Amino acid sequence: MLLSDLPSDIIIIVLRNLPVSDLGALSRTSRLFYHLVNTYGWQIHIRCNPRPSFSLTKAREMWHPRIRLQYDTLSDKSWSTSHFVARPLSHPWPRKQQSTLAINNTRLIVAAGNTIYSYAFGTSRASGSPPLLFEGSFSLHEERNSQWDITALTFVHDNGEGKTLLCGFRNGTLARVVLVKEDASNKLALQIDMEVDLYSHTPDVVESISASGSLCLSLSSRGQARMRNIQPTSYTSISEVDLATRSWTTYMSDESSPYVAFGSSSKIAPLSVYSILEGSFSSTPTAILGIKSSQPMSHSAVYGICRSPLSSPWGASPQILISGWFDGVVRVHDLRSSSLTEHLSDNSNSSGIPTSAAPLRPVMSLNDPWSIEPVYSVSSGGGACSHLAAGSARHSVVSFWDIRYPKSGWSVYAPGNDPSPVYSVVLESSRVFGATDSRPFVYDFGPNVTHDTYPQLSPSPGLKPRRSVPGYYVTRYSHGHAF
Repeated sequence: MLLSDLPSDIIIIVLRNLPVSDLGALSRTSRLFYHLVNTYGWQIHIRCNPRPSFSLTKAREMWHPRIRLQYDTLSDKSWSTSHFVARPLSHPWPRKQQSTLAINNTRLIVAAGNTIYSYAFGTSRASGSPPLLFEGSFSLHEERNSQWDITALTFVHDNGEGKTLLCGFRNGTLARVVLVKEDASNKLALQIDMEVDLYSHTPDVVESISASGSLCLSLSSRGQARMRNIQPTSYTSISEVDLATRSWTTYMSDESSPYVAFGSSSKIAPLSVYSILEGSFSSTPTAILGIKSSQPMSHSAVYGICRSPLSSPWGASPQILISGWFDGVVRVHDLRSSSLTEHLSDNSNSSGIPTSAAPLRPVMSLNDPWSIEPVYSVSSGGGACSHLAAGSARHSVVSFWDIRYPKSGWSVYAPGNDPSPVYSVVLESSRVFGATDSRPFVYDFGPNVTHDTYPQLSPSPGLKPRRSVPGYYVTRYSHGHAF
């Protein structure tokens, strides 16, 4: 029996397991297969092989599924060969800032000092990298002192409009910021709403903010975490936990078995997980995530947390966490794992965390063997949705690993070689956005990047444009091995 003799629904099931090259070859054999591949095959492959990317969302809506797969295939090839275009997104800021990024399907927001810089995502009908358009910069407070510097930033749910931000400031204040277009000039204006019902952390610094659905989580530098429903009708619902230690970062998952994770400098539980039950924290941690049994945690701290890439060897479960540590190691923990370190001797610490429970061991540990710098930021995605990115604490270095081949890691300096931490990094299917203390930048692995894809910059000291491609010179080196 020939394949063409089978019912169409059976053929469609067969298409599900074919790679892109075989789908293309099959579509050229007959009109029947051309119709089935173009109607079902490309779309099925996209659904089974997701490539999450905020900056491509608008463009992908306009592309035929075959064009989307062509873009993804070329991007994956660039990732496998470490071929990319590096671009700064602005000139250096007037003074060094502890910057942070926020991203959604509409725009990229860069916060530095008390100013935000907005970059809108354009569209492209061709299969090239969609343009990134600079919309403007806006100060969030009239007082230009460091107490109103933005220290945490995230987009929050606003019924799909993608224009509402929640900002945390050095003085402990939380503010809701709404980006709106002016009808006359079509320029951005800011509507700033300092909601009194949004609990502040004054006088502590707002160190981190996470949002998922209608829930928002804020964390102060002293370890006070507050979670609440940010919908206007639900301001009275709030849950708190005190980590009682210097704290750095948060992560929230609202998928199956919702939970929050905290990164801190705790000697006992630098990476702790709390379950979310009906909008409230569990009374004690449901998991403490540790390091190898032979290594003490007394001098460790966790600065960055994200979820595992969708194409990881352990599957796309939200129960897998990636974290960046003070010792320069990126660790992968599986909350489903039963692999524990040895039990600790103390019964509890000052915050009431039961420390007699053994922490979970990591299922994978990665590092740049040529660097001893702490990891300040982490993100997942990239080519084949199987990569990790880590921002270093010095020299504006970003390290990458394909977790299918963890020994093939490599690192690259940001454009301009700023002697700075990479405070924030966002890894997408074909783009990597990052921010140092001097400027934001991007690495683009997508096809057909042109001089007009990103904002044009006049010549600047420390930046060397390449003549042959629309990018800037950067230094890249291979790790050689990882552990």
